[in-house]
Amino acid sequence: MLGIDCVYMELNQLRYVCAVEETGSFSRAAERCQIAQPSLSQQVLKLEEDLGTKLFDRLGRGVRLTEPGRAFLPHARAILEEVDRARASIASSAGGVSGTVSLGAIPTVAPYLIPPYTAAFTKRFPDARLRIVEETTPVLIESLRTLAIDFALLALPLRHKDLALQPIRTEPLFAVLPKTHPLATKESLSLAELRGESFVMLRDGHCFRDLSLSVCGSARVKPNIAFESGQFSSVLGMVAAGIGISIVPEMAVDRGVACRYVRIRDSGAVRKIVLASLRGRYFNRAQEELAGWFRTGGRRVKKAGGIE
Repeated sequence: MLGIDCVYMELNQLRYVCAVEETGSFSRAAERCQIAQPSLSQQVLKLEEDLGTKLFDRLGRGVRLTEPGRAFLPHARAILEEVDRARASIASSAGGVSGTVSLGAIPTVAPYLIPPYTAAFTKRFPDARLRIVEETTPVLIESLRTLAIDFALLALPLRHKDLALQPIRTEPLFAVLPKTHPLATKESLSLAELRGESFVMLRDGHCFRDLSLSVCGSARVKPNIAFESGQFSSVLGMVAAGIGISIVPEMAVDRGVACRYVRIRDSGAVRKIVLASLRGRYFNRAQEELAGWFRTGGRRVKKAGGIE
């Protein structure tokens, strides 16, 4: 049982605990917090001693929250959020926009949407502190629920009633073909024309793989998967080498790779990107501005090239 009644906690101790949980390492947490690792470890240990319980299991090179740690963490984040909120209210009354905002994105979106949006946002609001996380959908959803991040760029479908979803972009899907493929000269094609083809796909854990299999299934196409990768660049390279064909969203079309991109005309061959947040939570001024930035900027972002 936590001895909360007699505990005096410093804000930095709470920040260090959150950083250790988010990075999975005392050394990486120290780098993020710009403090020497022994000092950070000592502060976390002191907090654990004051609480009368361990917050982390030290597992060789990694760390993991204990059960009391999992109970403690949301409260620590809530306290830090209240402090940010107080600071933001002062800045807001002075006409500025400050505060911390954290944004997650899935790997098939992060390289394409994050740079143009965030570069323009930080230029517009230099006093806002922006943190970016790239992870898979399940990890980002859990991070939203524990308040580890404020927003996440995800792809539909999502069946989570506790999430608020703000539409950002709907993009068509393209078949990626070697330049010598018989279908490479077409302006568009149907998925049915891809029956019997060998496919190069993202590996399990990527939501775009699930979407690709779903749209293929709707057309009664069962991909023969010849190669799997964790990133689109490898997928495109393997297609260019003639290993197979693939499917990519519009933002991943790379004209610099020796492939042909043919739009898929099936009605369901689209990907919908949303900005997700935990429903009903409070946002500071910087967080509200980022949500608004995506809401108004989503219609002005080109497929791979930035904000117009």
